[in-house]
Amino acid sequence: MSRVLVRGGTVVTAADTVLAEVLIDGETVLGVVSPGSQTAIDFARGADRVIEAAGCYVVPGGIDAHTHFESVGQPEAPVLDTFETGTIASAYGGTTTVIDFAGPRPDGGQRLQDAVAWYHDKASASCAVDYAFHVMVQDVDDQTPLDMDELVREGVTSFKMFTAYAGRSYSPDDRILRMLQQSTRNGGLIMMHAENGFAIELLRDQAVERGDVDPVWHSLTRPPILEAEAVHRVAALAEVAGAPLYVVHVSSGEAVNELARARDRGTTVFAETCPQYLFLDLDDLREPGFGGAKYVCSPPLRAAEQQNGLWRGLANHDLHTVATDHCPFCWAQKEIGRGDFRSIPNGIPGVEHRVEQMYEGAVLGGRLSLNRWVDVCSTAPARLFGMYPRKGTIAPGADADIVVFDPQAPHVISAATHHMNVDYSAYEGQLLHGKVRTVLVRGSVVVEDDAFVGRSGYGRFVRRDVGDYLL
Repeated sequence: MSRVLVRGGTVVTAADTVLAEVLIDGETVLGVVSPGSQTAIDFARGADRVIEAAGCYVVPGGIDAHTHFESVGQPEAPVLDTFETGTIASAYGGTTTVIDFAGPRPDGGQRLQDAVAWYHDKASASCAVDYAFHVMVQDVDDQTPLDMDELVREGVTSFKMFTAYAGRSYSPDDRILRMLQQSTRNGGLIMMHAENGFAIELLRDQAVERGDVDPVWHSLTRPPILEAEAVHRVAALAEVAGAPLYVVHVSSGEAVNELARARDRGTTVFAETCPQYLFLDLDDLREPGFGGAKYVCSPPLRAAEQQNGLWRGLANHDLHTVATDHCPFCWAQKEIGRGDFRSIPNGIPGVEHRVEQMYEGAVLGGRLSLNRWVDVCSTAPARLFGMYPRKGTIAPGADADIVVFDPQAPHVISAATHHMNVDYSAYEGQLLHGKVRTVLVRGSVVVEDDAFVGRSGYGRFVRRDVGDYLL
């Protein structure tokens, strides 16, 4: 167990911005003290290591609450990042905890617990950062709510359902309502992919029948109103159940407006958006030569003007977190859909860049404060998913998940230099002015000066409590 001092930096949490020194004893934060104080001087004498952070921000490690590592996806197009490669890339970008999705095996017949056990087997010896699981819920029978109860007791407290993907992952309203009702008893959190799946399938088929097969039609057949309609519907079900609800990857201003209306009625509804919806747009899907396939994800990229509504949602707390929905496919896999956009594997890589991108777009862009940047990238997901104050802040007793962030270190995103296991970048050429310099996970340095110095298997499963739904 080592003692580490991080000194000279500005400590930024969701609540405070102060010049301070961070004292780390083993895996936890011992204290946050004034520079030059006697406590800091005494600690420095016995410290095993001193990390100089002058001119830098010292922030809580990022929490990406939406990743897909080793996901099956289409049989011919498995997700490329493993728990090892994906969490190493996460560490490079200042994300020290990920929450991945435990889904059932493709052959079916699994209980929710079986899916979690399968993902434990995949992740336990591989992760370079800490990790937790949400659970994918598709079929709902009399046993499913009881399985949910058991998993909540075991520290797996969030469950994802879909109004999208008719005939595959889709759940009808009665099943959604039943799980929402159960969550009021056990404290779990239902997460929703909210798009009108049946209407979208019709529009997609009609487009292909007309010969509209290019990647841009992936977006044009999933209009924002069908996202907003589904958000309205699932929020109404949560209101009937008296349950909290979390809507994943919100992509449009219309959907944000429905979230705001639901919250104004007193519904306990939270939501995330993703960097792709803040920094990419419909024109990217029009890239010639089938290049738009690189940007196919669901919900889809929208017209550029939609970004204003998303940034307002983050500023007004109608959106609460920023996650990546990291789901990487290489160019050859995207080629599966050449000639029929319906077959393009859905997903964009991004787990490595979220914290730096949000500093660029939110703080330097004048849209959010430093504290709100930390909140949406770390503190709010920690609170909503039952990890706070162990994670998501820098305070005595918290895990020493700490990022030293240099605000004056310009660099450019490129597939040539990123660490994700994918052969293109959706953000190729994006200039970022701030950079993650040093990353600690539970007191151990895992990234330093552009080098990964941690180890696979160091990451620990995070057993979660029920969330704090009073945001």
